Amino acid sequence: MKRVVTIAGSDTGGGAGIQADLKTIASLGGHGMSVIIALTAQNSVGIQSVYPIPLFFIEAQMDAVFSDMGADAAKTGMLWEAAVVKLVAKKLASFRINRLVVDPVIAATDGTTLLDEEGQAALRRELLPLAALVTPNLPEAAALAGMEVGTVEEMREAARRIRGYGAKAVLVKGGHLEEDPTDILLDEAGFTEFRSERMAVPDVHGTGCVLSAAIATELATGSSLKEAVQRGREVTIASIKAAVTIGKGRRFANPHAYCAAEGERDKVIEALQEAVAALKREGHIGALIPEVSSNLGYAIPFAQAKGDVAAFPGRIMRVRETIATIDAPAFGASQHIASVILTVMRYDPLFRSAMNIKYSPPVLQACKEGGLRVLGFDREKEPQEVRKEEGHSLEWGVEDALSRADEVPDVIYDEGGWGKEPMIRILGRDPGEVVQKVIEINRSIQ
Repeated sequence: MKRVVTIAGSDTGGGAGIQADLKTIASLGGHGMSVIIALTAQNSVGIQSVYPIPLFFIEAQMDAVFSDMGADAAKTGMLWEAAVVKLVAKKLASFRINRLVVDPVIAATDGTTLLDEEGQAALRRELLPLAALVTPNLPEAAALAGMEVGTVEEMREAARRIRGYGAKAVLVKGGHLEEDPTDILLDEAGFTEFRSERMAVPDVHGTGCVLSAAIATELATGSSLKEAVQRGREVTIASIKAAVTIGKGRRFANPHAYCAAEGERDKVIEALQEAVAALKREGHIGALIPEVSSNLGYAIPFAQAKGDVAAFPGRIMRVRETIATIDAPAFGASQHIASVILTVMRYDPLFRSAMNIKYSPPVLQACKEGGLRVLGFDREKEPQEVRKEEGHSLEWGVEDALSRADEVPDVIYDEGGWGKEPMIRILGRDPGEVVQKVIEINRSIQ
């Protein structure tokens, strides 16, 4: 088990700081250890009071942890003042901690100052030269680089300046950008951009702690820097999607969500196998398979990418009056059905399954008469720029339909277009629910 030390403040509310770090480290299979810099009286509304830990006791904590158990990686969070920064840097250097992630916490979300200008100067001079990675958000990057940071180009320049203090790499986080978030990594190989869509989850507390702790844990396992950053971002995005409401204020990031979702992969495969077996037992089901064949997909909870959606390689084919599959379900097996599911999940994360079936007026009528909620989109209205990008057409259509609905429907259909077969897509919370809807439609039209 890899050993990861977090050096930060304690959050009584459990949403950030030491508590969020330890939850993240444990969820990724590491053994978390802590050095507490300050105690905070804090909840979901904000920080009410801060009680700094005396320097001699901070040093005693570091000596106790590093001299006995050692560490495969460490991270810092809130350090409070210049004297603490200098002490922490001195001790980390003496214990030769090479995999150090510095989260340069300067102010709390509620505006409370957590590191003054003297402390920031000490951070630049004493701690950043020891860092394998520094992870500032835009305000922190602006403070450390001494410039305004509000665009991607300014993020790049800030990263150059911060790396100039001696850090091996800098990850400037773009969550405060007006457009979709873009994180900029600068290491010895140059710049790497990590892009993601902005999520409709406002004001989540603890995301910076989750990210830096996850990256530190991944570095402890021997992952490369880019691998650690990518995994850290995946953990953080999942923690935001699964954010929980505990108190009266901000929601808390949920670092357990990522591993909980990953643990569902076997269950997803099993559910797909059971659902397609039910379809194969249904008489005349082949009549609902379109010319381009069909597929049935199911996503893990909080799915983020097409690799998080399982479906049947080679699709589900019509064989006379029944159906056949050529292989067991697998993740990443269908780009089209994954696009449908991921788009739907942005509107309701509980709807994690979908299947495409043949379009015809009688089939669509059977959907309506069966009490299913039906929405459609018109491919003729698809923007030219979307048509030119391979793989974006279906995402656009589903998005167009859902943007006009109060809730996720059971059915999204289109009547086709140039080179596109008309299609009906059945949506549901799981494959069993989707297949049951398909079976009822099949029986209705027989």
